[in-house]
Amino acid sequence: MKKLSQLLLIASFVLVSLSSFAQGDTKKDENRIMLTAWVPQQIENMPVAARKNLENKLTQIVVKNGLGGGAFNTRFIISANITVATKDILPGPPPMHAMNLDVTLYIGDGFEGTVFSSQTISVKGVGTNETKAYMAGLKNINPNNPEFQAFVEKGKQKIIQYYKDNCDLIIKEAQTLAGMDKFDEAIFKLTGVPSACEECYVKAMNAVKPIFQQQINKECKFKLAEATGIWNAAQDMEAAEKAGAILATINPDAACIGEAKALSNKIAAKVKQIDDREWKYIVKDQQQESERIQAIRDIGVAYGKGPKANITYKSLW
Repeated sequence: MKKLSQLLLIASFVLVSLSSFAQGDTKKDENRIMLTAWVPQQIENMPVAARKNLENKLTQIVVKNGLGGGAFNTRFIISANITVATKDILPGPPPMHAMNLDVTLYIGDGFEGTVFSSQTISVKGVGTNETKAYMAGLKNINPNNPEFQAFVEKGKQKIIQYYKDNCDLIIKEAQTLAGMDKFDEAIFKLTGVPSACEECYVKAMNAVKPIFQQQINKECKFKLAEATGIWNAAQDMEAAEKAGAILATINPDAACIGEAKALSNKIAAKVKQIDDREWKYIVKDQQQESERIQAIRDIGVAYGKGPKANITYKSLW
């Protein structure tokens, strides 16, 4: 029995350790400043096939150097311009194309077109045609190149300074958007503040909660009115199914949740009476704080990925 107790204690310790480790990793990811890798159309003589390769290289560079890459529609971007320094034909057979490429990387504000940091490297590529030579050159961009560390760090510090200088303006713009019922856009703007910018992040999170509350309150009224209309029109099983599906999507922190529950209970009683079955649509109870924060973040991410974000970046050179 004593041996069994010891084994259980060890197992519990391992599980707690793994949980803490996982939470630590998550927190580290959240602290990262996110950059969108953006390859503009203006790069001269760049093959279409090379665009995705360059975008992947840019993402690898920021990730390797402690930032988050691959984000959708962040204000801050990592971009590049490429100049073909030389092109030569090497004698064959078969004759080979050789290219020397000067690659200049940029980190900056994609909305304003402001450069925060830049770094130029030269790479060489050889292939059976110009496209393959170009692609081979891009392949030689090494994300672990020590020169990139200072480049990325300088960009990071400029981004942190941006949030220090513009935090109050960001919050005011979000509140203005919320006043126009553009809740998703307002939440997107505030949740874009990275937690690495601690002071502004705290302000943004405090500002986003009342905006989120306004949104779910408005949605609750709309959904309650829709479900009530459907139910009152028929009061049969089909109406119960439709109304119940709507009520089940209401956020439990919304102001009209009590009315939603009352309607749900009324429908449940009727369902029991006419069909002798239990009501399967449950109006949720109040959310935990972690669930609320996740719901807010999900709205911001969904808006950033969606067509309404309508993000247009300016070139950094």
